[in-house]
Amino acid sequence: MKKYFLIFVVALTVASCNRNYDKAMKSADKDYILKIANEQFEKKKWANAIALYERLTNLVAGTDDAANVVFNSAYANYYDENYKLAGHQFKNFSVTFTDDPRKEEAAYMSALCYYEGSMDYNLDQSSTELAINELQNFLNNYPNSERSKNISQLIDELTYKLEFKAYENAKQYVKMAEYKAAVVAFDNVLNDFPSTKLRPQIYGYQMKSKYELAMNSLYSLKEERLDNAIAFSKQLEKELPGTNYAKDAADYRTKLMREKENFVVLQKQEEARKAVLTAKQKVEEEKMSANNKVQTQMQEQDAAEKKAMQIQRDSATIATPPPAATFKIQR
Repeated sequence: MKKYFLIFVVALTVASCNRNYDKAMKSADKDYILKIANEQFEKKKWANAIALYERLTNLVAGTDDAANVVFNSAYANYYDENYKLAGHQFKNFSVTFTDDPRKEEAAYMSALCYYEGSMDYNLDQSSTELAINELQNFLNNYPNSERSKNISQLIDELTYKLEFKAYENAKQYVKMAEYKAAVVAFDNVLNDFPSTKLRPQIYGYQMKSKYELAMNSLYSLKEERLDNAIAFSKQLEKELPGTNYAKDAADYRTKLMREKENFVVLQKQEEARKAVLTAKQKVEEEKMSANNKVQTQMQEQDAAEKKAMQIQRDSATIATPPPAATFKIQR
């Protein structure tokens, strides 16, 4: 019987709360709406509290209640996981109510909302970059605050998320065997995040990429890429001594050195082949030059003979007298 009585009491309480909420939503009485909104907030009915605080925004503008409405509304949205809106409200509070003792708390909660709203690493990271900026702003504005103690940790966490996204993007090039693009992408990760914790893994992927790029390179680029990969293997061993990455680098270097020896032999063979081709080409050019010279001489001789014959014909025409007249003029 006692159990049913408690259920009855709870049901009456819920019904009463719902009636009060519905009445407040239809009311124009600022004080009544504020009273019910605060009750809903205390009972952690965040959606109801948010709806009522939204109704109060214009009603309390310029009054002493305005700060509490904005502050409570921001917290209600935070607890309801509406982080973007909550962050905007907390930031608006800290900028608008500069003399309020809760200004620092609002600024901190604004930065925390941006942190909570940061997307997973595999999604767009503009929210993460914005969160880092907001956290850094709080650290700059309140360097001695008790709330600043964990800010650096939160910034490091978000920065790692950006690092990891860039790292995963670079890994995709390795999976697609786009090794040249992979080397550039991993270089960018190291340049953008010089203190990254992912440096050993990045070096491992770079070593593999440089190795594959050198071993399967065009002839004209092979020597340079082999030297580059060999030099990188030594750098990796020096920076990561005693690790599996260093061991792999040594194995890669053994293969690269063997490939370089083979390439030196190939270079000599290619140079010899080029020398033979150059000699043959030179002989052909000399032969062609000689043929051209003979042909030119023959053309010049032929032209000279034609010119001499023409001169003879012209001379014969001039030396021959005109024929005598065979008629007489009648008188």
